[in-house]
Amino acid sequence: MAEQSTPQPDGAGDELDALRRAIDAVDRELVERLNRRARLAQQVGELKHRTDAPVYRPEREAQIMARLREINLGPLSGDAIEAIWREVVSACRELERRLRIAFLGPAGTFSEQALLRHFGSSVDAVPCATIDEVFRATEAGATDFGVVPVENSSEGAVNRTLDMFLQSPLAISGEVSVPVRQNLMSRDGTLDGVRRIVSHPQSLAQCTGWLDRHASGIERVPASSNAEAARLASEDASTAAIAGEHAAQRYGLRMIARSIQDDPNNRTRFAVIGRHACAPSGADQTSLILSVPDRAGAVHGLIEPFARHGVSMKRFESRPARQGLWEYYFYIDVIGHRDDPPVAAALAELRSQAAFCKVVGSYPRAA
Repeated sequence: MAEQSTPQPDGAGDELDALRRAIDAVDRELVERLNRRARLAQQVGELKHRTDAPVYRPEREAQIMARLREINLGPLSGDAIEAIWREVVSACRELERRLRIAFLGPAGTFSEQALLRHFGSSVDAVPCATIDEVFRATEAGATDFGVVPVENSSEGAVNRTLDMFLQSPLAISGEVSVPVRQNLMSRDGTLDGVRRIVSHPQSLAQCTGWLDRHASGIERVPASSNAEAARLASEDASTAAIAGEHAAQRYGLRMIARSIQDDPNNRTRFAVIGRHACAPSGADQTSLILSVPDRAGAVHGLIEPFARHGVSMKRFESRPARQGLWEYYFYIDVIGHRDDPPVAAALAELRSQAAFCKVVGSYPRAA
């Protein structure tokens, strides 16, 4: 039987054809202008090569995204414009040199999602088995940058990352905030015959309420990562996994239930680590680690210079120093760049009174 086309109202077919021709013309213009941009990027790359300047400048890319959001009049959202341009910038950057980026693997993790969200897809993503390996690969120069989780809005700080910030010479050169959508998945998309649900311990904790209501009799098994859980589920019909949608696509799993995290606003913050010291972008934050002498009022002394110089504090975490009884390091994020006069003045005071002071980085803060 011959396929029948959907009838169009009088004149609608001609109008649709005209609109499609207009779209084709715009597409042609976009391709021409994108290649013009790429040629300009190549010229920038040649100048950088002559002056030994870095290929990736996070502060410059942050300024580009901020400017695009400012000039965008819609109907595309600011997030959509940034996602499109992130790939444009990534492809143009590759014309200078393709970057290698370490991340907490395996493939399919939220860390890989953060990497792609920040750098775009025109990079070599290098999975590492542990946070320590991400730091080591980047310190050794095997990769240009690394991406590591810092904190989750539900479960708090990632302590191993905090410990590595203390030990490593690397600096934070960017941050990425990724919405965490935990999904339950299996080979056939049902819980029929499923005897265990596997995921990273943090993901299991983030979904406790949903699991108690809908899968109370099924064993919960921790895995090294959500992506590893998805891989195990792909090989065993009696195993379901909690992971992101990217992992489901990579391992050919079907969704049982989407967004089962107990906190609908659950997010994980990631840090981009490397050797690049960022110049001010205009919308920055500074991360530092402090310890104080063991005396009354010492902790208050950490905070007072920021307040007096009008510097806003975004985050304050404590972590045992592990080298003495009841001694702590304090991990602090403040708004502003270390070279901004108010931040610089506060830091100068802190250095004179803190037992230990390390600036881990000043970098563009996530939108």
